[in-house]
Amino acid sequence: MSAAKKIQPLADRVVVRALEEAEQMRGGLYIPDTAKEKPQEGEVIAVGPGKLNEDGNRIPMELKPEDRVLYGKYSGTEVKVDGDDYLILRESDILAIVQ
Repeated sequence: MSAAKKIQPLADRVVVRALEEAEQMRGGLYIPDTAKEKPQEGEVIAVGPGKLNEDGNRIPMELKPEDRVLYGKYSGTEVKVDGDDYLILRESDILAIVQ
C-alpha cells in the first residue's frame, strides 16, 4: 500500500516526500548528515480536498500528486510512516512547481 493511501491530508494540506540530494564530497571530505542542509525540493504524494471559504464552498487545490515542488526550508511537519519520511505542508507553504 502506498503512502498516498495511508496518509490522506485534510483541507489545504499536501504530503511531500523530500528529494534527497546526491551525497556531496567537498575537497575529498565526507559531509555528515547532521551538517547537510534540509532538502527544499520534493514530490507531492497526496493532496487534500481543498480549503473551505467563508461561504462554505471548497477552493480546489492547484497541486496534484507527482508534482515536483519547492518549499520553504523550515516549513511543514515531518512524519514517519512505515519507515519512510514525509512532510505535511499547507498548500500556501509551497513556493513553486518545478517543470
